[in-house]
Amino acid sequence: MPKGTGETRRYLAVGLDCYLCLLVVGLLVHSCLGPAGAGAGRTAAVLIGHLTVLSFANQVLLTMAVRASAGKLIMGVRVIRLPDAGRPEFRRLVLRWLYGLFWLPLQPLHHLRRVAAEPPPRERLGGGPPTAPHTDLAGVRQVHRSDLRHYREAVEARTG
Repeated sequence: MPKGTGETRRYLAVGLDCYLCLLVVGLLVHSCLGPAGAGAGRTAAVLIGHLTVLSFANQVLLTMAVRASAGKLIMGVRVIRLPDAGRPEFRRLVLRWLYGLFWLPLQPLHHLRRVAAEPPPRERLGGGPPTAPHTDLAGVRQVHRSDLRHYREAVEARTG
């Protein structure tokens, strides 16, 4: 099984996805509402609607087609299903999208509350925090494109 990508690459891919989504939606909203603009309520509704649709298209539909969102394509990351390294199905990708949309934005708040409530944990002998598996609640993993290619070659050599 290919190993997961590092935290930095994953966060950069998420940041690129957010940036590209906001850029495209900003341009769409500007063109839909015109330069004079509209009321705040209509602008917010159009903005939220466009953000939701574009986020879904990027995180679910594009990932179904090419195993990566736009930011992950730029960073050389692919999304695979566990445990067989196959292509994730629609249901898993929708769960993953909902997870990222509703649960992940609250994590900085949860982290700050934990830090304020308890003393920091002692470090391991190796010097860093314990490593977490690079999976999410939907049962997928983000891997380097080259690692996935080497894994496929090794499986083909072993089976064929």
